[in-house]
Amino acid sequence: MRTDGSNEKGNVEDRRGMKRSTVVGGGLTVLIVGLVASYFGVNPQLVQQFLGGAGGQQQQAGPPPNDGYKEFSEDILGMMDSVWRKEFQTNRYGVSYEKPQMVLFREAVNTKGCGNNIPSGVGPFYCPADKTVYLDPTFFAELEKLGGSKAKFSQAYVIAHEVGHHVQNLLGYNDRMEYAKAGRDGFRREGENAGIRLELQADYLAGVWARQAQDRYKILDNPREVEEALKTAKSIGDDLLTKGRVSPENFNHGTAKQRYFCFKKGFDTGNASKQYLDKFFDPRIEPLKIGPNEGF
Repeated sequence: MRTDGSNEKGNVEDRRGMKRSTVVGGGLTVLIVGLVASYFGVNPQLVQQFLGGAGGQQQQAGPPPNDGYKEFSEDILGMMDSVWRKEFQTNRYGVSYEKPQMVLFREAVNTKGCGNNIPSGVGPFYCPADKTVYLDPTFFAELEKLGGSKAKFSQAYVIAHEVGHHVQNLLGYNDRMEYAKAGRDGFRREGENAGIRLELQADYLAGVWARQAQDRYKILDNPREVEEALKTAKSIGDDLLTKGRVSPENFNHGTAKQRYFCFKKGFDTGNASKQYLDKFFDPRIEPLKIGPNEGF
């Protein structure tokens, strides 16, 4: 994968040289909560509430590792900024694109808007309150253990999914999710399952970015890279992660087939029109039925 296509750098802060002075809840508690969050997609703010809401200070302990992740993230985020700025202009959404920030961290991180001491086990996450993507790169090794890929394009997919949440935030789809949760504005009351709509749309947006970046910057070296990313999307479906231990009513990211379908559909079409994005929030379609059988 080529990562330097746009010659634009994203706004990335590397905090991996930071050391926490306090660990809220104790190491075992953080580990357990992190694993639960990783499997079930718990909102980082809810994790913070469970840990008691206390803050922990982070101090500079040394330089971050020189492993290329900061440079990689700057390049990838720069291409995402370039693609989405153009898409916002082309599709005339009525709002301007605003660049997100990205923070690389290790073990745990303090955020400006979603709490402190958020453990790595939560996985990569986007905080709407501070418009920032948070990522511990060790996640990619864990992803490989789950059957995904840590190839560069697969890593780009993970970041693109989180930036997809940023795009949703700017376009007001977070509000639509809340309507679905509460049963407002024509939605059936879906509770926490309303989040499936947002997650699958973020997978779709990641695919749209990949298509636009390929058309514009020729980022792929061979077609197998797309299949690796699709395998990664499939590996983190709710039904595979939970191994049947929970019912579909408690899913919150979508099934393996749904995640595969939505990323592939975004890549195949490159269609980021509001008309198409609205399909994910059509109240006539149940979130667990989003897919090819519903006309997507």
